[in-house]
Amino acid sequence: MTYIKWGFWLVVWLGFGTVMEYSLPQYDVVRIVDTFEKRQDINDWTRIFWSDPDDLTTTLNNRDVQFIQAVFPDGKAMVYRNEDTGWSWPPYFKFDTANLYTEASDLVSTRENPQWVSIMHYGWRNQFFSIFPNAVDIEPVDGPDDQPFNWVTYSFFTFFAIGVALLWRCWVLFRRRHIDPVVDDVEDSFHSAGDAVTTRWQRFRRWLDTWKSRSP
Repeated sequence: MTYIKWGFWLVVWLGFGTVMEYSLPQYDVVRIVDTFEKRQDINDWTRIFWSDPDDLTTTLNNRDVQFIQAVFPDGKAMVYRNEDTGWSWPPYFKFDTANLYTEASDLVSTRENPQWVSIMHYGWRNQFFSIFPNAVDIEPVDGPDDQPFNWVTYSFFTFFAIGVALLWRCWVLFRRRHIDPVVDDVEDSFHSAGDAVTTRWQRFRRWLDTWKSRSP
C-alpha cells in the first residue's frame, strides 16, 4: 500500500511539473534572422500544442501561422510560432500577434552586425512532431550574455511553495485536532471491547475449572 501511495503522488507531481514547465514563461537571448508566414497542418494529436484563441481555430485542420526564426549565441537555431492565446490556457492573454510580428521583423539582424533580443515564450520545440514554442514578448538586450531575470517563474514557485507549506500545516493541525482524537477513541473502544471479551473468557474458563474440580 505504501508503494501505491508514493507511486500515485509521484505521478501527480510529475504531471504537475510537466504542465508548469510547458506553461511558465522562459527567456531566450537570440538573434532574429527572419520572419515568415506558413500554412501549417494541425493534427488532432498535436492540437494541444497550438493556440486556440477562438472557436474557429478548434475546427480547422490547417491555418496560416506566423514564425520567427532565430539563432542562439552558440549558433544553434530556434524557431518560434507567433499566435494569440486569447482567453485560453496558458493565461498570457496575448492579443498582439500582429504587433509582435512587426517588432520581430524590425529586429532582424545579420551575423556581422547582430542585434540581440530576449524572447519570452512558453512551450517546447520538437522537430519530429513539428512543435514550436509560442513567442509572447520581444525586448532588445545589450548583448548575448544579458539574460533577463525570470521573475514570473521564480515568484510563482515561491508563492506555490509557501501555499503548499501553509496547506500542509493546516492539514496537520486539522488532523491533530479533529481526526486523531476520533481515531484514538475508536482504538480505545476496540481495546476496551477486547479487554471485556478477554475478561469474560477468563471468567468462563474459571467456571469450567470449577466443574473439573468436582469431577471424580
